[in-house]
Amino acid sequence: MRVLLLGPYPPPHGGVQTNLVAIRRFLLERRVPCAVINLTRFRQASAGQVFHPKSAFGVLKLLLRLRYDIVHLHLGGCLTFRLLGMSLLCTLLPRARSVLTFHSGGYASAPEGRSARYWTLRGFVFRRFDRIIGVNPEIIALFRRLGVRPERLRLIHPHALAALSHDLPLPEGLESFFRHHRPVLLSVGLLEPEYDLPLQIEALGILRERFHDAGLLLIGAGSLEQELRAQIASKPYAQHVLLCGDVPHPVALGAIAKCDLMLRTTLYDGDSVAVREALHLGTPVIATDNGMRPEGVDLIPASNLEALCQACQRRLREAAPRQRRPQAGQENIQAVFDLYRELTET
Repeated sequence: MRVLLLGPYPPPHGGVQTNLVAIRRFLLERRVPCAVINLTRFRQASAGQVFHPKSAFGVLKLLLRLRYDIVHLHLGGCLTFRLLGMSLLCTLLPRARSVLTFHSGGYASAPEGRSARYWTLRGFVFRRFDRIIGVNPEIIALFRRLGVRPERLRLIHPHALAALSHDLPLPEGLESFFRHHRPVLLSVGLLEPEYDLPLQIEALGILRERFHDAGLLLIGAGSLEQELRAQIASKPYAQHVLLCGDVPHPVALGAIAKCDLMLRTTLYDGDSVAVREALHLGTPVIATDNGMRPEGVDLIPASNLEALCQACQRRLREAAPRQRRPQAGQENIQAVFDLYRELTET
């Protein structure tokens, strides 16, 4: 068996990236050849069978040159025509079985998802995949509406938390921020419009009226970095907001474990890995209600500054002792591996 993974590869670190890395590590530990084609604009030099093509043509050249039994495409966020084209290409490769994991858990309830019908381009493309993995029942139902046969669908949650560790010391800049701020509010995600980060920046100004040493730490990279830096610089409390960019996953886990609250304010979101990591580490989470948050998360309406501030104040007043959740196993990654074997043995 030889597996080729396509999708976002860190840095930056996000939920889809975490799942893709976990699958690759699982395969390599079992001596299964596995390569990756990174499909994001965050590129490095290609090394160790992790390829970073600079264009769609570069992706096409790699797909035609590399020989693998399984081609596994990982999609998250909005489903653009470019990604649909990439999906179709994966199903056309000779001698390879095609697998899709659709990570956008909230897509089914979005206007684009509600418009899903059999006689659409999406339906035609997705029906060509040998297997499709959905991350929640709503996504599975969406693919059923698009005409994908039930035997080709699998419900596999993307979370792999068994190896969580936060023992790595934080970089001095982060350590200093924690030393000089209490409480620390944390966001871990991409700097993109769907994460509604300006709302968190505004909330900090209100919260500092009651919690005078409060700080906001934003971990992640993305297209809004300069815009967010400008917003932060315009605030009288700018020195209490740290936009630190992307960091290695163990460092992000260390910050999650050390912060007082993790925030997940989103306009569009699925079943976030970062939220589950925070709960696993015993860190309180306040998140926008998207209909699929795990138990234990404080839910607020989307883009509601008052609700966010009230939830933060309530959580910070409680200061309940932290309790770690039992470690999750690797059953989800094993399920993906079993799916590969099912395809290669038929």
